[in-house]
Amino acid sequence: MDEPPPRGERVIAAFDFDKTISTRDNVVPFLRAVVGQARLTRALLAISPRLVRAALDDERRDAAKVALVRQTLTGYDAARVSAVAAEFAEDVVARHLRPDVVERVAWHRNQGHELVIVSASFTNYLDPIAARLGFAAVLATELAVGDDGRLTGELVRPNVRGAEKVRRLDEWLGAGPAFVWAYGDSSGDRDLLARADQGVMVGGRAGRT
Repeated sequence: MDEPPPRGERVIAAFDFDKTISTRDNVVPFLRAVVGQARLTRALLAISPRLVRAALDDERRDAAKVALVRQTLTGYDAARVSAVAAEFAEDVVARHLRPDVVERVAWHRNQGHELVIVSASFTNYLDPIAARLGFAAVLATELAVGDDGRLTGELVRPNVRGAEKVRRLDEWLGAGPAFVWAYGDSSGDRDLLARADQGVMVGGRAGRT
Protein backbone atom coordinates (compact mmCIF):
# COMPACT_ATOMS: atom_id res chain seq x y z
CA MET A 1 0.00 0.00 0.00
CA ASP A 2 2.97 2.33 0.40
CA GLU A 3 4.07 2.59 -3.22
CA PRO A 4 5.10 6.13 -4.26
CA PRO A 5 2.40 8.30 -5.85
CA PRO A 6 2.48 9.01 -9.60
CA ARG A 7 5.06 11.69 -10.38
CA GLY A 8 3.80 15.16 -11.16
CA GLU A 9 0.15 14.32 -10.51
CA ARG A 10 -2.18 15.74 -7.88
CA VAL A 11 -2.84 13.03 -5.31
CA ILE A 12 -5.99 12.97 -3.19
CA ALA A 13 -6.78 10.76 -0.18
CA ALA A 14 -10.55 10.67 0.39
CA PHE A 15 -11.76 9.12 3.64
CA ASP A 16 -15.21 8.15 4.81
CA PHE A 17 -15.57 9.01 8.51
CA ASP A 18 -18.03 6.84 10.46
CA LYS A 19 -16.48 3.40 11.10
CA THR A 20 -13.56 4.33 8.85
CA ILE A 21 -11.67 7.06 10.70
CA SER A 22 -14.04 6.82 13.66
CA THR A 23 -14.78 3.58 15.48
CA ARG A 24 -18.55 4.18 15.38
CA ASP A 25 -21.47 5.84 13.64
CA ASN A 26 -21.70 9.40 15.00
CA VAL A 27 -25.03 10.78 13.77
CA VAL A 28 -27.28 9.40 16.52
CA PRO A 29 -24.79 10.15 19.34
CA PHE A 30 -24.56 13.72 18.06
CA LEU A 31 -28.34 14.11 17.95
CA ARG A 32 -28.48 12.76 21.50
CA ALA A 33 -25.89 15.31 22.60
CA VAL A 34 -27.96 18.15 21.10
CA VAL A 35 -31.54 17.23 22.00
CA GLY A 36 -31.23 14.72 24.84
CA GLN A 37 -32.23 11.08 25.07
CA ALA A 38 -35.96 11.69 25.64
CA ARG A 39 -36.51 13.75 22.48
CA LEU A 40 -34.31 11.42 20.46
CA THR A 41 -36.31 8.39 21.62
CA ARG A 42 -39.60 10.07 20.69
CA ALA A 43 -38.20 10.92 17.27
CA LEU A 44 -36.99 7.38 16.66
CA LEU A 45 -40.40 6.01 17.63
CA ALA A 46 -42.14 8.49 15.32
CA ILE A 47 -40.10 7.42 12.31
CA SER A 48 -39.85 3.71 13.21
CA PRO A 49 -41.75 2.58 10.06
CA ARG A 50 -39.18 4.45 7.93
CA LEU A 51 -36.36 2.85 9.89
CA VAL A 52 -37.75 -0.62 9.23
CA ARG A 53 -38.01 0.08 5.51
CA ALA A 54 -34.50 1.57 5.52
CA ALA A 55 -33.13 -1.63 7.05
CA LEU A 56 -34.67 -3.60 4.19
CA ASP A 57 -33.89 -1.14 1.41
CA ASP A 58 -30.53 0.58 1.20
CA GLU A 59 -31.93 3.47 -0.85
CA ARG A 60 -34.44 4.45 1.84
CA ARG A 61 -31.80 5.28 4.40
CA ASP A 62 -31.50 8.85 3.11
CA ALA A 63 -35.24 9.46 3.58
CA ALA A 64 -35.11 8.02 7.09
CA LYS A 65 -32.21 10.30 7.98
CA VAL A 66 -34.02 13.39 6.69
CA ALA A 67 -37.08 12.41 8.73
CA LEU A 68 -34.95 11.97 11.86
CA VAL A 69 -33.34 15.38 11.41
CA ARG A 70 -36.77 17.00 11.03
CA GLN A 71 -38.08 15.29 14.16
CA THR A 72 -35.08 16.20 16.31
CA LEU A 73 -33.41 19.43 15.18
CA THR A 74 -36.13 21.65 13.70
CA GLY A 75 -36.09 25.02 15.44
CA TYR A 76 -32.86 24.56 17.36
CA ASP A 77 -30.58 27.57 17.67
CA ALA A 78 -27.69 27.08 15.25
CA ALA A 79 -25.16 28.74 17.57
CA ARG A 80 -26.07 26.34 20.37
CA VAL A 81 -25.77 23.38 18.01
CA SER A 82 -22.33 24.60 16.96
CA ALA A 83 -21.22 24.80 20.59
CA VAL A 84 -22.43 21.26 21.25
CA ALA A 85 -20.72 20.10 18.05
CA ALA A 86 -17.38 21.55 19.16
CA GLU A 87 -17.53 19.59 22.44
CA PHE A 88 -18.72 16.50 20.59
CA ALA A 89 -15.77 16.75 18.19
CA GLU A 90 -13.32 16.90 21.10
CA ASP A 91 -14.83 13.72 22.55
CA VAL A 92 -14.65 11.91 19.19
CA VAL A 93 -10.98 12.85 18.76
CA ALA A 94 -10.18 11.77 22.32
CA ARG A 95 -12.08 8.48 22.40
CA HIS A 96 -13.53 7.35 19.10
CA LEU A 97 -10.83 7.33 16.41
CA ARG A 98 -9.21 4.25 14.86
CA PRO A 99 -5.46 4.48 15.49
CA ASP A 100 -4.58 2.46 12.38
CA VAL A 101 -6.55 4.76 10.09
CA VAL A 102 -5.28 7.90 11.82
CA GLU A 103 -1.79 6.57 11.07
CA ARG A 104 -2.77 6.13 7.43
CA VAL A 105 -4.06 9.72 7.36
CA ALA A 106 -0.69 10.86 8.71
CA TRP A 107 1.13 8.83 6.03
CA HIS A 108 -0.82 10.57 3.27
CA ARG A 109 -0.27 13.96 4.88
CA ASN A 110 3.48 13.32 5.10
CA GLN A 111 3.51 12.38 1.40
CA GLY A 112 2.03 15.78 0.59
CA HIS A 113 -1.31 14.34 -0.51
CA GLU A 114 -4.50 16.40 -0.19
CA LEU A 115 -6.80 14.97 2.47
CA VAL A 116 -10.58 15.16 2.23
CA ILE A 117 -13.37 13.65 4.33
CA VAL A 118 -16.36 12.48 2.28
CA SER A 119 -19.07 11.46 4.73
CA ALA A 120 -22.77 11.26 5.48
CA SER A 121 -21.97 12.54 8.97
CA PHE A 122 -22.62 16.20 9.79
CA THR A 123 -20.23 19.03 8.97
CA ASN A 124 -20.95 20.57 12.38
CA TYR A 125 -18.53 18.25 14.13
CA LEU A 126 -16.53 17.00 11.14
CA ASP A 127 -15.12 20.47 10.40
CA PRO A 128 -13.29 20.79 13.74
CA ILE A 129 -12.20 17.14 13.62
CA ALA A 130 -10.82 17.63 10.11
CA ALA A 131 -8.90 20.69 11.23
CA ARG A 132 -7.31 18.68 14.05
CA LEU A 133 -6.28 15.87 11.69
CA GLY A 134 -4.95 18.10 8.90
CA PHE A 135 -7.63 17.61 6.27
CA ALA A 136 -7.95 20.15 3.48
CA ALA A 137 -11.71 19.83 3.05
CA VAL A 138 -14.89 18.24 4.38
CA LEU A 139 -17.59 17.09 1.95
CA ALA A 140 -20.37 16.03 4.26
CA THR A 141 -24.02 16.44 5.18
CA GLU A 142 -24.87 20.03 6.10
CA LEU A 143 -27.82 21.16 8.23
CA ALA A 144 -29.83 24.07 6.81
CA VAL A 145 -30.12 27.26 8.88
CA GLY A 146 -32.94 29.75 8.41
CA ASP A 147 -32.74 33.54 8.39
CA ASP A 148 -33.67 33.49 12.08
CA GLY A 149 -30.50 31.57 12.96
CA ARG A 150 -32.37 28.36 13.72
CA LEU A 151 -32.17 24.97 12.06
CA THR A 152 -34.94 24.40 9.55
CA GLY A 153 -34.88 20.62 9.93
CA GLU A 154 -33.76 20.21 6.32
CA LEU A 155 -30.44 19.39 4.68
CA VAL A 156 -28.68 21.95 2.48
CA ARG A 157 -27.90 19.28 -0.12
CA PRO A 158 -28.58 15.54 -0.41
CA ASN A 159 -27.17 13.18 2.19
CA VAL A 160 -23.55 12.43 1.27
CA ARG A 161 -23.85 8.70 0.77
CA GLY A 162 -23.51 6.33 -2.19
CA ALA A 163 -23.37 8.07 -5.55
CA GLU A 164 -23.60 11.47 -3.84
CA LYS A 165 -20.11 10.90 -2.44
CA VAL A 166 -18.74 10.64 -5.97
CA ARG A 167 -20.67 13.71 -7.16
CA ARG A 168 -19.37 15.80 -4.27
CA LEU A 169 -15.79 14.59 -4.66
CA ASP A 170 -15.73 15.23 -8.43
CA GLU A 171 -17.23 18.67 -7.92
CA TRP A 172 -14.52 19.49 -5.38
CA LEU A 173 -11.74 18.07 -7.57
CA GLY A 174 -12.66 20.10 -10.64
CA ALA A 175 -11.52 19.33 -14.17
CA GLY A 176 -7.79 18.73 -13.64
CA PRO A 177 -6.24 15.25 -13.43
CA ALA A 178 -5.79 13.65 -10.03
CA PHE A 179 -4.86 10.26 -8.60
CA VAL A 180 -7.47 9.37 -5.96
CA TRP A 181 -7.09 7.07 -2.99
CA ALA A 182 -10.37 6.30 -1.21
CA TYR A 183 -11.10 4.62 2.12
CA GLY A 184 -14.46 3.32 3.30
CA ASP A 185 -16.09 0.56 5.28
CA SER A 186 -19.62 -0.08 4.00
CA SER A 187 -22.07 -0.31 1.12
CA GLY A 188 -22.50 3.46 1.28
CA ASP A 189 -18.85 3.79 0.20
CA ARG A 190 -18.93 1.39 -2.76
CA ASP A 191 -19.41 4.13 -5.36
CA LEU A 192 -16.55 6.14 -3.89
CA LEU A 193 -14.23 3.13 -3.82
CA ALA A 194 -15.15 2.22 -7.39
CA ARG A 195 -14.45 5.76 -8.59
CA ALA A 196 -11.00 5.81 -6.95
CA ASP A 197 -7.74 4.82 -8.59
CA GLN A 198 -6.93 2.97 -5.38
CA GLY A 199 -9.82 1.91 -3.17
CA VAL A 200 -9.30 0.51 0.31
CA MET A 201 -12.07 -1.23 2.24
CA VAL A 202 -11.18 -0.59 5.87
CA GLY A 203 -11.36 -3.78 7.85
CA GLY A 204 -10.86 -5.80 4.67
CA ARG A 205 -8.07 -6.10 2.15
CA ALA A 206 -6.81 -3.27 0.00
CA GLY A 207 -7.31 -3.51 -3.70
CA ARG A 208 -7.28 -1.71 -6.98
CA THR A 209 -10.86 -0.87 -7.95
